[in-house]
Amino acid sequence: MADVVIVGGGQAASSAVARLRAKGFDGSITLIGDEPVPPYQRPPLSKTYLLGDMALDRLFLRPEAFYRDNAVTLKLGEPVTAIDTQARTVTAGGDTVPYGDLILCTGSAPRRLPAKIGGDLDGVHVVRTLADVDAMAPRFTKGARVLVVGGGYIGLEAAAVAAKLGLEVTLVEAADRILSRVASPETATWFRALHESHGVTIREGTRLARLTGDGHVSGALLSDGRTLDVDFVVVGVGIAPCTALAEAAGLRVENGIAVDAQGRTSDPHVWAAGDCASFPGTDGAMRLESVGNAIDMGELVADNLMGEARDYRAAPWFWSDQYDVKLQIAGLNTGYDRVVVREGAGRSHWYYAGDRLLAIDAMNDSRAYMVGKRLIEAGKSPDPDAVADPDTDLKALLKA
Repeated sequence: MADVVIVGGGQAASSAVARLRAKGFDGSITLIGDEPVPPYQRPPLSKTYLLGDMALDRLFLRPEAFYRDNAVTLKLGEPVTAIDTQARTVTAGGDTVPYGDLILCTGSAPRRLPAKIGGDLDGVHVVRTLADVDAMAPRFTKGARVLVVGGGYIGLEAAAVAAKLGLEVTLVEAADRILSRVASPETATWFRALHESHGVTIREGTRLARLTGDGHVSGALLSDGRTLDVDFVVVGVGIAPCTALAEAAGLRVENGIAVDAQGRTSDPHVWAAGDCASFPGTDGAMRLESVGNAIDMGELVADNLMGEARDYRAAPWFWSDQYDVKLQIAGLNTGYDRVVVREGAGRSHWYYAGDRLLAIDAMNDSRAYMVGKRLIEAGKSPDPDAVADPDTDLKALLKA
């Protein structure tokens, strides 16, 4: 079988490697990553790893012995600088590596604050890689003053860790509420109250005007005129797909590396999976930033390299850990016009468009999450009044 080269060091890359060997692929596999470590989990970085509750070796998706035992060549700490689709080669670390098929799992990169407002000062951090978190972790000391910029899940998770460790935390969100792009006002209100109960100051509808400091950040000026003294800053203002390599190689890019339903790019010998890939959805091209999507797409591409001709059917799921709360999300809430609140063992918010169930947010309610996820995947939409009734047996909704 033709040689396969995989570019990337995350969940999609690791999943593709494992699936290829599990399916009996006997060609050579080379995995090239720009970080000096084998593929690892990213979600724990802003949670248990930053808290110090997860050791480094537990971050790795598979031990290095797995790659050795499965005859996978690792080229780590060597970013790919060019792809030649005509010659079918990639350039990395000064070497030219040939491929029969290429899988791009380049992931995404955090958006950073502009240098003109102090984004290049020392002490201004983003949360994406192991190196990012290792650089900021020593600053998480009791009593330190941290400004978190951005009220999405990354920002809220960083704020939760900081609050648990006894830091003085202020979070600013430019939109009128936290989680404005990803969750309902009901979910945002619930999490705002959770954070405020742990001493976090949240300022919504407030932009960061600029950071100040002589080399190292020491202050912040907000759009409402307030000034803050800060010891460091954590920036969580979103991510963007890493598409530069694909663009330079002449591949089609549309909010990500455009692929067909089987994960193939505009070049028949180049595939893409994970955060970087934009694939056909029910309402047009879509891109998902989640572990589940990375696993599923990595395995999909591997299957299709083995000739299965399988189309992708996304079943989105996500999670976030904040304090002692596990938020579990299933589905996509795009287009919802009603949120049904259910109180039970925990709390859950069910998103409807008319009578159609779209998504669920479950806070410390794994049963509601599992039932909601199965309903969404089956295309079933229970009566909203039944969902809201705490006396309704959730499992019975699956049989209706």
